[in-house]
This record gives sequence, C-alpha cells and structure tokens, in this order.
Amino acid sequence: MNDLKKINIIGGGLAGCEAAYQISKFGIKVHLYEMRPKVNTEAHKTKFLAELVCSNSFRSDDKEYNAVGVLHEELRIADSLIMKIADLNKVPAGSALAVDRDGFAKNVHSEITKNQNITIINEEIQSLDRFNDELVIVATGPLTSNKLTEFIKNKTEQKSLAFYDAIAPIVYRDSINMKVAWKQSRYDKGEGDDYINCPLSKDEYYKFINAIIEAPKMEFKEFEKTPFFEGCMPIEEIVRRGPETLRFGPMKPVGLTNPHKNEEPYAIVQLRQDNLSGSLYNIVGFQTKMKHGAQKDVFKLIPGLERSEFARLGGLHRNTFINSPKILDTYLRLKSSPNIIFAGQITGVEGYVESSAIGFISGLVAAFDFNNMKLNLPPETSAHGSILKHITLNANPETFQPMNINFGLMPDINHYELVNEKKKKYIKGREKKKIQAINALKTFNDWYSENIIEKIN
Repeated sequence: MNDLKKINIIGGGLAGCEAAYQISKFGIKVHLYEMRPKVNTEAHKTKFLAELVCSNSFRSDDKEYNAVGVLHEELRIADSLIMKIADLNKVPAGSALAVDRDGFAKNVHSEITKNQNITIINEEIQSLDRFNDELVIVATGPLTSNKLTEFIKNKTEQKSLAFYDAIAPIVYRDSINMKVAWKQSRYDKGEGDDYINCPLSKDEYYKFINAIIEAPKMEFKEFEKTPFFEGCMPIEEIVRRGPETLRFGPMKPVGLTNPHKNEEPYAIVQLRQDNLSGSLYNIVGFQTKMKHGAQKDVFKLIPGLERSEFARLGGLHRNTFINSPKILDTYLRLKSSPNIIFAGQITGVEGYVESSAIGFISGLVAAFDFNNMKLNLPPETSAHGSILKHITLNANPETFQPMNINFGLMPDINHYELVNEKKKKYIKGREKKKIQAINALKTFNDWYSENIIEKIN
C-alpha cells in the first residue's frame, strides 16, 4: 500500500492518540479525526484529546504480581505516549497509577498538536466509504456517534453490542470533614495515606443504602435494556443484588484503622486524589445513575461528606463495542475490508491501559501495512499479545464481552519446583503470577527490540 499518502484515524481518545503517535515515528502522515468540540458527547466536558471521562486511575502499577502493571511496563518499553504522559501527571494513589485528569489531557493534546506528522481534523465521520481503499483506524471508543455506529452495523452485517458506563462524582478536598474522615491506604500500601476514608456505622450504612434505593434515577430511554459492564457497575445496580453487597465491594471495611474512634466501622467509603494539587477527590467505585439533585442529598449522608461540595456529579453514558472475534482478523483488520482497522475500547477491551495497548498495536499494523512490511505480532506470553489474541481469536463470539487484561489470558506456564526425585510441586498463586510477569516483560522486550525498533525512522 505504498501508493498511499497518509493513514486516517477516527477518534482522538487514548487509543487514537497512541496509534497516531506510533505511526508518526515511522515518518508517515496521519489525519486524526476528532468530532469534538464541534460535536459533543454526553460524557466529555473539554475540547482536549484523550480526555478521561470516568476514573482518573490507570489501576495497579505493580509489574511483579499484577497483569495491568505488566501492561503498563510493556507500554513504557514501547515508548507509549499515553504512559509517558500518565507518568508525568501522576498523583498519589497507593500502588495504583492515577493521574491529574486535566493535566493529562492537556499534555497529550499538546504532544499530538505539535507533531509535524499528525494533522488534527475536527469533524464527525459518519461513513468509512469516504476513505475508499485508504488505511483507516476506527478508535471511536465507547462513545461512537450514532451515525457511525449505524454505518459499522451495516458494514459488518451485525448488531453492535452496547452497555451503559457510569461515572463517579468528585468532591472538593477542603469540603471533607477530616475530624471524621482520615487519610490511609488499605494495609498501608503505597505511601500509606493516599486515600481519604469515611467510616459508617451499621445504622448509617443502612440509612445510606435505603437512600440509594429511594433516590430518583436517570432514565435509560431507548437503551433501557442495555446491560452494564461489571467493572464499572453503578452503585444502584450493586445494591439491587442485596443490601450487603456494597459492603463487600467498594465499601469493604478492611485494612484500615480509624484514628478518631476505637471501634471498627461497619463500612468504609474511600476517596482518591484526582488532580496534582490535591484539591479534588473522587469517590472510589461510586459510579451512579442517580439524578443530580438526589446525588447531593444521598452522598452527604456519608460521615465526613455531610458538608461536601461537588466539582462533578456522577453520570451515565452509553458504551459500544464490536464482536471482534467474529469480524476481525488477528491484526485487528476487518475481515471483509482489511484496510479498516479497529482499536481501543470498541474492540472489546476494557480500561484505559488496555485501550492504549490496542491503539499501540493498531498503529503498528497500519504503519507496517502502509510500508508493505510483514508485522510479527507480540507473543501471546506478553500482556499485549495475550489480550490481542483473546479479542481476535480466543474469545467465544457467541458470549463475547469486554475484558480487562489478566494473567488468565496468558498461556498456562505449568512451572514447578522439584521437591525430590519423585515429586513435583506446581507453582501457583503469587509465585506463578511473578513468573508470568517476568516472562511477559522479557518476551515483549525481545519482540519489540527484534521487530520494531529498527523499522522506526
């Protein structure tokens, strides 16, 4: 395809920006189409590329025992733009990597804008036919516009899957009552005081649960029967599964010691720093579909938040993804039209880091196709290779649902220790995860060094 002049990318989120950045390193021109701010979504608030609309957390940064931490490190090896900017905008979050969301988006936007190989075009793409046989990466994410969604459905002759994604509220730090709340990470991980904790007694907990149940909720409208993704479940949906369910989820009262009272709380609400200055904190795991007026009343029932002021209230938005294992090849290309490549959350990965990783791979696929080169995909033993193979090959198309990276996607290593000449002890649990993590990083580093570095201009 070396007669082409550029590669087109639709969507300026994490995956689209990562793909554009990786392609630019090959000296290839990129047209990056982002419909905002001309056409807004129900979740975005700014004009910047790579705006984070849900949590500000990239989850665990532990590269020894956590699969997403391994994915972080693989992206760093690959000179990922998203990870580079995330590291620059890091805020305290224990062993997790959380970022100042505004600083993060502004920095990504700046890097893409000043890149001479990338042209940003603020326009809504409603049909892929306009690109003819040119290479195009579709990285429109969970908020793909209705018109483009319809085009994709018709193009693939399939019903697009969709679900709601919920957003947690953010409060101002100086409005939190620290005579009731206190700073501490569970089991004192990270710096030991990265989270603000609000304790509830049994009576306070059930008063809070009843208020959630009785609060008016946002209407589903035409997406009434659309399911939620388990990893971003609204608290109302969790409560529907039983009044104690929240107490065994985001409100679990373990690994913490209340310095104000010599008694164990019945439940805990945690808040995590949301910006570098520490002026904003989001309520961890408290995505909600309650109406805005009701949210203020309900969340002020939490001890320590009785006088809280909100920088952002919770919300609800639609999420869409395609049936990747059925319609994509192993290189993320549409089987019926190989010039169309999909990337990010629309492929059925879940999470900021996973979206960035698939954006990274899609960028390489497009760049290699553009230059008529053969790309060897990352090994299945790596985090990148395992999640890529899951969404394009290993997952069951009949039951396909969004997936985070996890060690279960990697091949079973079956490592063992020799107890004696006749008996073997198979390694499990954390020991096994550590071996998988080490192996993943080694194989990814070897793959990147042998297949990618020398091809970059």
